[in-house]
Amino acid sequence: MSQADANCPSPPNELPRLPRRAPDSHKGTAGTVAIVGGSCAGGTRMIGAPALSALGALRAGAGLAKLVMPAPILNEGLVLCPGATGIEIPCGEGGLFAPHVAAEVVDRALANCTCIAVGPGLGVSDGACAAVLRAVQNEERPLVLDADGINALARIPEFLRDFRAAAVLTPHPGEFRTLVGAMGMKGDLGLSQSRELACEQLAQRLGRVVVLKGRGTVVSDGLRTWTCTAGHPCLATAGTGDVLTGVIAAVIAHFVPPMDQLLLRAKFAQMPADAAQPLDLFDAARLAVWAHARAGETWAANTGAEAGLLATELAGLIPAALEELRAV
Repeated sequence: MSQADANCPSPPNELPRLPRRAPDSHKGTAGTVAIVGGSCAGGTRMIGAPALSALGALRAGAGLAKLVMPAPILNEGLVLCPGATGIEIPCGEGGLFAPHVAAEVVDRALANCTCIAVGPGLGVSDGACAAVLRAVQNEERPLVLDADGINALARIPEFLRDFRAAAVLTPHPGEFRTLVGAMGMKGDLGLSQSRELACEQLAQRLGRVVVLKGRGTVVSDGLRTWTCTAGHPCLATAGTGDVLTGVIAAVIAHFVPPMDQLLLRAKFAQMPADAAQPLDLFDAARLAVWAHARAGETWAANTGAEAGLLATELAGLIPAALEELRAV
């Protein structure tokens, strides 16, 4: 038994299990994740966040990852994650991209993926808001909305009227408060007293899955609420949330059925789940959250350290964590 095995608990019994890959699997059958992010406007360059999300997606088993980034920094993103391919967002002077350009590029990305993640390092420009709006308007692909994707969403007036995508939102407490305030909900929904209740109430209002990050990450779809008891303080460092975004998107892309099938399953409760794609968004999110937390525990157990984890090291531990969730 390794030191990591000795110090880290087994997955909770209530978690579902991931199916094993078919022997004839190839990259086209394991899901394609598109990550829309990165920014080079105003003298600030945010390149690592989307690259780390792509790395997290590939480490979580996605067959393909596509980086959708501003043209001036796309190559740098691909250097950081060479297994990904790129779709550039054309930019004007100063690294800004126009809203109509952002919408067109998001449409292109949606047509070439099975799950889209929007937000890591994106900024909150008018172009970013347009990209987020187009992503939440889509009804064909599941969406993971993180970081600046959530901040940009909060800037869109009455965004719930246009929110049609099946989505998982992954706010940290600050982004949670920003979103709650933009929606006109009172206070912070008691976030400081009950993270579970606050997460559940926001999920109910949005009609989407919410992953409230932090110590004891909470996942809720408004009806079901689950709190992750795994994790370690070493995860409190830059980039680990970006890795989580990619892991969630990859699990969705591979194990959640297409939206039309998922809606039929929800409508007809007796309809059996596909053995190869047995998950809904709630279960996909909590499995990814647990694997991410477990990877942090493993790093701490193997190094004996409380801090110093790099996001790239965390991504490297995701495959083994997910393997613990495989069906026997």
